[in-house]
Amino acid sequence: MRRHRKAKIVATLGPASSDKETILALFEAGVDVFRFNFSHGTQEDHRARYEIVREIERLSGRPIGILADLQGPKLRIGKFASGKIELVAGREFTFDLNSKDGDEQRVSLPHPELFDLMSAGHSISLDDGKLRLKVIDSDANHIKAEVITGGPLSDRKGVNVPDVILPIPIITEKDRRDLEFALSLGVDWVALSFVQRPEDLEEARQLIGGRAGLMTKLEKPSALEQLDEIVRASDAVMVARGDLGVELPPEQVPGAQKRILRACRDYGKPSIVATQMLESMIYSPSPTRAEASDVASAIYDGTDAVMLSAESASGAYPVQAVSIMDRIINEVERDPIYPKMINAQHEMILPSPRDAIFVALRAVTHIIRAVATVTYTDTGSTSLQAARERPMAPILSITPYVATARRLALAWGVHSTVMDHDVADVNEMVDAACHIVFTEGLGLPGDQIAIAAGMPFGQPGNTNLLRVAEIPKPQ
Repeated sequence: MRRHRKAKIVATLGPASSDKETILALFEAGVDVFRFNFSHGTQEDHRARYEIVREIERLSGRPIGILADLQGPKLRIGKFASGKIELVAGREFTFDLNSKDGDEQRVSLPHPELFDLMSAGHSISLDDGKLRLKVIDSDANHIKAEVITGGPLSDRKGVNVPDVILPIPIITEKDRRDLEFALSLGVDWVALSFVQRPEDLEEARQLIGGRAGLMTKLEKPSALEQLDEIVRASDAVMVARGDLGVELPPEQVPGAQKRILRACRDYGKPSIVATQMLESMIYSPSPTRAEASDVASAIYDGTDAVMLSAESASGAYPVQAVSIMDRIINEVERDPIYPKMINAQHEMILPSPRDAIFVALRAVTHIIRAVATVTYTDTGSTSLQAARERPMAPILSITPYVATARRLALAWGVHSTVMDHDVADVNEMVDAACHIVFTEGLGLPGDQIAIAAGMPFGQPGNTNLLRVAEIPKPQ
């Protein structure tokens, strides 16, 4: 079941999309990767959804990626005696370590590590940025702040502090349990929340132990200060515009998104643009024109994938949201301006034989009007390198490992297939490539294809062969 577009769709599963019928409809509408949000639902909920996705994969014959998104260290205030208060602009409000229920003047903030970090002038956002305060004074037990933007505030709302780097573990005890469970299921990607620096990825990398790809969610302004280092240390990156939009001024988010996508393209790491892409479709059967333009802009910018969150997890129109996102992507990719914009964003070229092969692969594909760019890969790195070049012909990725094929479901332009035997020599490689291109519906007899592989076969990261072939006519 081949997609006829290059950018991919990630959709979150949740209460509105947990039964087999709906998940199948989402897949048929265009989902390439399903996201399991471990901030919500039980492990058994996720297990049931995992089994449904894998059953659909078996029935369709198409590898499907599964992303486990860990909750991370979410900061929250305590409770109020009345359950809810009203913060008034211009008034003072205090956060403290007292576990007593809060009132109109104060509330508990059970995160002692924050109190030594905050100082006069620092910002505090509450409830996903709806409420904003500025610190007046702080000590080891109190943070006194002025309300800048007021409004209703209820129990256990989230806290964002954009001006400081938090000295807290990125992986909580809940995350550890969820991570081990997700890996035991066999998920393909693990997303790490609230990454602030490259070092934050080290523990997760060790815990994952190569069993899944490591995806960094960029949602802290401090992470942008070490963007290149974080992207290099990641296997993929998500532009998590929810918390990023809370901690950055809104006018800075579009530029940050473009910077992140640029860095991902430079280093050949798959990217996802996420959060509020079709937000109105939680309640409406059609998006706003601004939302459609937002999705289209991400595709023009060269993202590997776009993601639906509440739209598919808890919204009233999950399948329609995927269908409309699919239509937007296809419309952009048919636009003559699209390849020009992708080419204008061409990445830096390293002086290495490997880079030379892939630059040549892209050029050859264009010159001979190849119907497919074929990559042989064990780990997926050859296919990702080809995707980094953004050839206009589809990338047919041939691998002996289903885990690699599933992981590549996230990558731009990659149509991944599993071949149950290794090729012994170049002639067998060419014959197999031509046969699979034909059977997968990518080309017809007489069409040209371009092939990239490594010699000797079976040695990861050794791409050194470029071959042009013609699909033979039937005997």
